[in-house]
Order: sequence, then C-alpha cells, then structure tokens
Amino acid sequence: MTEKPAVVETKNLTKAYTDFWGRPRVMALCGLDLIIRQGEIFGLLGPNGSGKTTTIKLLLGLLFPTAGKAWILGKPTGSVAIYQRIGFLPEESYFYRFLNAEETLFFYGQLFGLRGKVLRKKTDELIELVGLKEARKRRLKEYSKGMARRIGLAQALINDPELIFLDEPTSGLDPIGSREMKDLILELRRRGKTVILSSHFLADVEDVCDRIAILHRGKLIKSGEVKDLLTVKEITQLEIKNLSQDGLKEIQAVISKVKGELSSIKHPTETLESLFLKTIEEHSHVEDTNGS
Repeated sequence: MTEKPAVVETKNLTKAYTDFWGRPRVMALCGLDLIIRQGEIFGLLGPNGSGKTTTIKLLLGLLFPTAGKAWILGKPTGSVAIYQRIGFLPEESYFYRFLNAEETLFFYGQLFGLRGKVLRKKTDELIELVGLKEARKRRLKEYSKGMARRIGLAQALINDPELIFLDEPTSGLDPIGSREMKDLILELRRRGKTVILSSHFLADVEDVCDRIAILHRGKLIKSGEVKDLLTVKEITQLEIKNLSQDGLKEIQAVISKVKGELSSIKHPTETLESLFLKTIEEHSHVEDTNGS
C-alpha cells in the first residue's frame, strides 16, 4: 500500500524563550520530530504548558523556532504560499460582534478573494454544514459559546483548506453539540482534509483521531495510532458462545475439545484518559528520578 504524502513534517523543532540577556529561560518545545500524513486526523495532547500551543504557532508561522525546521504542504513554515491552503480555529475566536454569521463569512471569504455567487454559495454551504441556518441573520454578540465555535469552524473552512488546525474545537459545547462537532471533523476527513486537533477532552480525541502525540514539558513522550496505543497486548480476551458446563471446566486446557463456539479473540483496550495519565505519571517519575 502506497504511503500517503506528508502534509506536516518537523525535524528537531525547538522553541526556547529567553531572558533579557538572551539566556534560555523556558524550553517550550524540545527537538520535536513529527510526520502527519494527508487525510488523517492527528491529535496533539498534553497538560497545560506541554508545548501544544507552541507547536501549532510554530507550524502556522506565528512563532519562529530557536532550532530545527518544519514544513507544511511541502513548503517551509512561514511561507506566504501556504496560507491560502490552511484553516485555523483558535481556542478563543474574536469576531466583529455586530455582524451576523452570513456577513462574517462574507468578510473572511473576500479576504481569500471569493466574490459574488461563488462566495454566496460557499457561505450557504458552510452555514448549513455547521448547523447555523436558523441563526444566520442573528448578530454574533447574541451567540452562545457553542454557536461561536460553530461560526469559528465555518470561518476556518471558508477557503476550502487542505489542512485544518483545530484548537479545543468542542470547548463550550453541550454533549449534543460536541457530538455534532466530532461528526463534522470526521466529515472533513471523508472529504480528504487533514486535521490537526489539540484538545483537553480526551474522549473526543479518542473518538475521532487516527494518530496522536503526547507532549510533556516540551518533549514528545509517546506517539502512534490510537487503536495500537490503547490495546492492552499482554491480555487476551476470548468470547465463546453456547459453551456447555463441561466445556467451561476444560476451557483452560484445549478450546478445540469442547463444544463451545469461539466467536472472537481480541485484546482489551484502555481509555485514552487512562493511557494519557499513566504516560504523564511515568514520564514525570523518570524525570524526577534522573534529576535527583
């Protein structure tokens, strides 16, 4: 199977904040190596201060790295040519509060060179997609936090981007709104988009992400496919149908000798929350031990 092209790649990406004398004060990100491929949903996880936001800002060209390099869509970060092809939903969106949803999308669409019927059609499609059809004429100052997240997502998609950064996309949403937002993210993948998702809501990440990276104190400490990371490989579960009492007594010997029907053999999984907490705890313990 041919491997899909890399949409994002980082090599030794490092960001240190310095004091007045230029001496490193805080190591926000240390030697990050990542490859994110076309059409996948990739989750960035970590406690506050772990380097998630710094990573996103470096990839968007909002910060300059202290060391290392990064590429987006085959071009170095900060290249003007890539901005037409990416979308960004920040954790806090700031819009003109006296505009309505339709006017907001018109404004941002024009910044990307959209005009006339093309812009109107795109606006209609996005308002329908994010579920704001009934509120398209309401001023944004009247929007709830959940509605603001929806118009924020629509704004991030107005230029039909190939790569979308989502920072806490389900923040402020009720369970129904959260489920709808996750369905929208999955729909973006079905349309061939690549999504980089940063979130504190681990259940949401578990539901939608193909792969994740866990950062802690600026370092990458674990990464891989979600299904592989959550599988408890040292335990095997057997599910057997129609097992007789005699068969139950012999199950530990040879399954093939009993009358039961083996329906599945699989490894149990843990939740992303338990994996995340265990990983952070183990890494903190190692660092504390090495530092003592």
